[in-house]
Amino acid sequence: MRITNLTGVWTIYQAEMARMRRTFWQSIATPVITTVLYFVVFGGAIGSRIQHVDGVSYGAFIVPGLIMLTLLTQSISNASIAIYFPIFTKTVYEILSAPLSAMEAVLAYVGAAATKSVVLGLIILGTASFFTPLHIVHPVWMTTFMLLTSISFSLFGFVIGIWAKNFEQLAIIPALVVTPLTFLGGAFYSIDMLPQPWRTLNLFNPVVYLVSGFRWSFYGMGDVGVGLSLTFTCLFMTACLAIIWWIFRTGYGLKP
Repeated sequence: MRITNLTGVWTIYQAEMARMRRTFWQSIATPVITTVLYFVVFGGAIGSRIQHVDGVSYGAFIVPGLIMLTLLTQSISNASIAIYFPIFTKTVYEILSAPLSAMEAVLAYVGAAATKSVVLGLIILGTASFFTPLHIVHPVWMTTFMLLTSISFSLFGFVIGIWAKNFEQLAIIPALVVTPLTFLGGAFYSIDMLPQPWRTLNLFNPVVYLVSGFRWSFYGMGDVGVGLSLTFTCLFMTACLAIIWWIFRTGYGLKP
């Protein structure tokens, strides 16, 4: 399917980006301050006891995990809220009746959500550099993983926004599923530090592959192979795209 209505895509994209500027403290300042607090608490308290992990200072070791935590939660939150409110206020019918294809609508909403997440990730990366020296071994792969993760979980958030019937359902997946999986997925430690059988069980945690691949782009090492990390990310993106295709094909959650 070709993108023909670039004006429509750009209009929705600009509107979503403008919402981020209007809600600066909620959209930008709060996630950054929260991440800095994570860094101070974990880097200061645990870092005083764990000096290095695989030859990397603990403060630098947790930076990819902190960025990944922000990317996952903010991508889901931004995309889910963006599509949930038009459904909640019934203005989604204006979007569905506009000369805008399903692909163009998804591109606009997901593109804006992913852009916000990447901006936040870069701000956090810059902020972390004031606390600990950082050296990115594979900057191109770091950018690639950041983009793929942001796009994949923005697609996932888009699905959640359509599925959710109320604000509680809108928040339950990021709060009770994604955030705990990120904490358990090696954001603040290497899963090699875990005893058996927890280390093996953690390999069934999908976030392990995201964090590991992103950390590899920084320091050239991870808990699992970078190929597995990249494969999982691409498979997850494909699954989300398939679900969104089915949603627009059937009208699930969009039409009465």
